[in-house]
Amino acid sequence: MAAKKKTVKSKAAAKKKTVTKKKAASKSSAKKAAPKQATAKKAAPKKAAAKKKVVAKKAVTKKAAPKKAAPKKAAAKAGARRKPSTHIGPVPGIAPYQEKKGEEYMNDKQVAHFREILTAWKKELMEEVDRTVHHMQDDAANFPDPNDRATQESEFSMELRARDRERKLIRKIEESIRNLENDEFGYCEACGVEIGVKRLEARPTATLCIDCKVLDEIRERQMG
Repeated sequence: MAAKKKTVKSKAAAKKKTVTKKKAASKSSAKKAAPKQATAKKAAPKKAAAKKKVVAKKAVTKKAAPKKAAPKKAAAKAGARRKPSTHIGPVPGIAPYQEKKGEEYMNDKQVAHFREILTAWKKELMEEVDRTVHHMQDDAANFPDPNDRATQESEFSMELRARDRERKLIRKIEESIRNLENDEFGYCEACGVEIGVKRLEARPTATLCIDCKVLDEIRERQMG
């Protein structure tokens, strides 16, 4: 009987030891897992902080973007302050004629206005022709180098062609001044319709209205 009691007690003690060992192992594993969870919890705030920084940077860039657009607004304001050019015709300094409602076409004021434009334009072209003649006389030289001579001759020929076109234009201006004196200025030579003040402002030597000019250009293309 005493031997049986000892064996029972030994078995019970062995069971207690195994239970205590299992409990100790589970506690140690729980303790080991706890730091991992803690590290995971600690890492989570770092990611959240990184996201906050990225969002803050985006917000800063969005706020800073309008500053780059500021120079465009300033340029637009500066452009709005500039007054548009009122010059239309070939002669700078002469303001365009302000036509009034019900005003008679080619009245005394309009005739005087276009006479001023034509005379100023003719004077400017004559001065340019004189400058070219004096320039050619002063700069003419016999260069020993044939390349220099060829360059000078090409420059003089270009200037002479330009002055030839200006001489033809001077003849047209003189013809327009004669038409002003004869009350024939401002009317189409082909159909007799009024050419118009605006067209004459842009081209004072015009002798055709817009429609007749377009037809004339079409004929020239077909013939050419």
